[in-house]
Amino acid sequence: MSRRDRLKRTFDLSMVFLTSPIWLPLIAGIAIIVRIKLGTPVFFRQPRPGLNAKVFPLVKFRTMSNARDSRGQLLSDAERLKGFGRALRASSLDELPEIWNVICGEMSLVGPRPLLVRYLGRYNARQAKRHEVRPGITGLAQVKGRNALSWDERFEWDVRYVETYSFGLDLKILWMTIRTVLLREGISSKSEATMAEFDPSKNKSLT
Repeated sequence: MSRRDRLKRTFDLSMVFLTSPIWLPLIAGIAIIVRIKLGTPVFFRQPRPGLNAKVFPLVKFRTMSNARDSRGQLLSDAERLKGFGRALRASSLDELPEIWNVICGEMSLVGPRPLLVRYLGRYNARQAKRHEVRPGITGLAQVKGRNALSWDERFEWDVRYVETYSFGLDLKILWMTIRTVLLREGISSKSEATMAEFDPSKNKSLT
């Protein structure tokens, strides 16, 4: 681990410890509400690729119901993301349990968001650079448009972070994240409940 990486890790753990009087009660309170509103499981766990594409279990609050159609099939994301779940996602509070991933060293406070494992084989060489650093709870793409960005824009911000990241940039992104969350910017893309599937075969500009 380089000196820069050690300093980043120290910064992450220091921030997590110093802010624990804020996030610990929040997580406990939200967990109770999620249990009442959406049932169990309270937490959503999904394999995601991190540093060097090593897969780890991402932990978030559950935001979708288990609503199914007459054939027993899960409804679409838009149909299952309603009311409380939508509000939780809009506030970005569903991301709070990822603090555990930060504590475990699987994530950083700031970095490219960890995407789906099935996307790994779809990246070109430049896009794959996003895995040269730990993924983050927030990042440049999140403060520059979040899910409202196109995939090529999102990847460009991710790679720009990898190429230029510093302690000062992390502080700036954390500060900008507060504004983004308060204004509830970029919660979803124009045509999807969250973010459209990344499929470079459907977008020539991504290949």
